[in-house]
Amino acid sequence: MTRIDGIETLIVDVPTIRPHVLSMATMHRQTIVVVRLRCSDGVVGIGEGTTIGGLSYGEECPEGIKLAIDTYIAPVLRASDPTRVAATMAQIGKAVVGNHFAKAAVETALLDAMGKRLGLPVSELLGGRHRDTLPVAWTLASGNTAKDIDEAERMLSLRRHNIFKLKIGKRPVADDVAHVAEIKRALGDRASVRVDVNQAWDEAAASRGIAMLEDAGVDLIEQPVARGNRSALARLAARFIVPIMADESLHGPEDAFAIASQAAADVFAVKIAQSGGLQAAARVGAIADAAGIGLYGGTMLEGGIGTIASAHLFATFPRLDWGTELFGPLLLTEEILTEPLAYGEFSLQVPNKPGLGIELDEDRIAFFRRDGR
Repeated sequence: MTRIDGIETLIVDVPTIRPHVLSMATMHRQTIVVVRLRCSDGVVGIGEGTTIGGLSYGEECPEGIKLAIDTYIAPVLRASDPTRVAATMAQIGKAVVGNHFAKAAVETALLDAMGKRLGLPVSELLGGRHRDTLPVAWTLASGNTAKDIDEAERMLSLRRHNIFKLKIGKRPVADDVAHVAEIKRALGDRASVRVDVNQAWDEAAASRGIAMLEDAGVDLIEQPVARGNRSALARLAARFIVPIMADESLHGPEDAFAIASQAAADVFAVKIAQSGGLQAAARVGAIADAAGIGLYGGTMLEGGIGTIASAHLFATFPRLDWGTELFGPLLLTEEILTEPLAYGEFSLQVPNKPGLGIELDEDRIAFFRRDGR
């Protein structure tokens, strides 16, 4: 039986090209947990666990992801057959409650290894792709209107992005709406403008803000209220024409089913880490598809590993009406892959090579790893 001989987890800190302002935190760097599984047949699989803003966003942080893998998941992996990915993840699920980001990182490494072993891209292990390229949004999160307009114009001229998401919720509602409306006026019909409130509003503020954003021509409103307030989300989705997207409310298939049952969202932001892995995220997508809910390929601002793992899954979705926001590597000052992901013509190319189709730049990993080895 093939076995796992080596399990390595590294914390890597990479600076961002600019401060990234969210309602709950301002990011100046991204912290990535790199997972490497060395199998007895010589195959090495890599995965990634990445969060936004440490514990200010959710229940997991990079340090906790590493601890969960090293202490609780690694013993299960050592006793498992890595060629049986579903069975291995089921055993991990029995041994470890929650910890979706850690599980997603490990499952990504298992699937990368399996793809390399079989000579197939990860997308083919997940049912087969419908597309080779994915539309990619860019987040405007400086908080400065003039800077955001200049940044959007530059992205349009480079033909890199024509979908823009604005992070709002840190300022008064009227100020946030004025900021968004001015950007929408400047871009006009040349780009789609969307907003992400990151749970910052109560229902009253959301009702007021969404009405104004709808008038301003915004195309999509992401997670306007707290993740646990599904009833408010459902009332807002029923009240407004502009689609409401669930993000932080969506932690795997069970949440997807509950939200669909309550008609609490028009669109799902599918994230492999938040869902608990690629297979779980695939089930989230299937629930949305069956319920007539639109799909958007979300991100935790992962580096190249998590980004391309997400891309492999999103390429398999029959419908992906709202595109993706797989721009994480473009927010970093340094590349951690030997060959950067291929962005161009407003899209990301999904590799056709075995596994994830990428390789780590070991010198960059060594330079940025937190323990300084």
